[in-house]
Amino acid sequence: MTDRAEPKAVISGIGISAIGRRTGTSALDLTEQSAAAAIADAGLTAADIDGIATMGDTLPTEIAPRLGIGDVWLSELDLGQGGLLAPVMAAIEGVAAGEARHVLVYRTVKMMGGSVMPQDGEAPQALGEMAPLITYHAYSAANWLAMHARRHMYLYGTTKEQLGWLAVNSRRNAGLNERAVYREPITLDDYLSARPVSDPFGLLDCDVPIDGSIAVVVSIAEHASNTPHPAVRVAALGRAPLFGGWDRRADYPNMASVEAARDLWSRTDLGPRDVDVAELYDGFTFLTFAWLEALGLCGVGEAGPFVEGGTRIALDGELPLNTYGGQLSAGRMHGYWVLHEACLQLRGEAGAVSGGEREAGGRQVVDPEVALVS
Repeated sequence: MTDRAEPKAVISGIGISAIGRRTGTSALDLTEQSAAAAIADAGLTAADIDGIATMGDTLPTEIAPRLGIGDVWLSELDLGQGGLLAPVMAAIEGVAAGEARHVLVYRTVKMMGGSVMPQDGEAPQALGEMAPLITYHAYSAANWLAMHARRHMYLYGTTKEQLGWLAVNSRRNAGLNERAVYREPITLDDYLSARPVSDPFGLLDCDVPIDGSIAVVVSIAEHASNTPHPAVRVAALGRAPLFGGWDRRADYPNMASVEAARDLWSRTDLGPRDVDVAELYDGFTFLTFAWLEALGLCGVGEAGPFVEGGTRIALDGELPLNTYGGQLSAGRMHGYWVLHEACLQLRGEAGAVSGGEREAGGRQVVDPEVALVS
């Protein structure tokens, strides 16, 4: 497997902007904050950056002159092969192929308003695979994923209370993260009494829109010895093609996470039992259940019992999960905060640890070696 891209690249630097709701800060300013922090964290200057990978938020042509970055290699992305983390994968493969030595990758988000409902006098229009969903008033991902969750309940006996334990655990972890937008503890009763959104989801099943930016620098492996902080090595990447629609699979409620997980594990000798900390996408609570099962971190249909009670997934549990608070409480960064947190955890920088035990107030897992991100 010497032709694999992963051993030839490291994550050398990470950066995060100010995070908040309705901050009034421009996307370009947020991007500058995270990108400048990531470059400095990697022990580099803007002149060292010779590649940029992103997914169409703040344009490279906008941020490069702001930071003083010159001509760069730009990734050609296929978001259908790797989804939201496709820019990170593209950067790793670009570095491995010799296209660049240090690639800046960033994701910037702003809280979004508006409605998909037509204005008075307008006819609603739906294109392609979304047409039947919108025809039956399933206007958003909350509706689409709620149907997956309901099907999972029918097949495996998953309960709403079990979904709630994920939200409670995330908020508990967010309380230890000064950047998280929601830090006050919640109880299972709080979760169950939250405003309904789309059955079985309530408000606390859904991620929190925020303003913010996160950046990482992907460098050639040789740069690892020059970084001010420990560089994070990449053991394996996994991706899967998006095919059909949200509801077209014969094995519904499964999604492309099944193939992505299979691809990941095929590229490494590591396995689910080697994972010390998991940072899994939680745009909705059920998506984390889907990832837990797809990745083999628990059995098919067993995600509900696995998280129930919040003990196994706690910071001192057998699988610390979404240690920064997740998108459910820290804020929706489209999968980039999970990566940022995984790097912090592997670097031992997510809170103080003394004598092999976490100190009060810290969220650092004790001595993690392997982190899994989706």
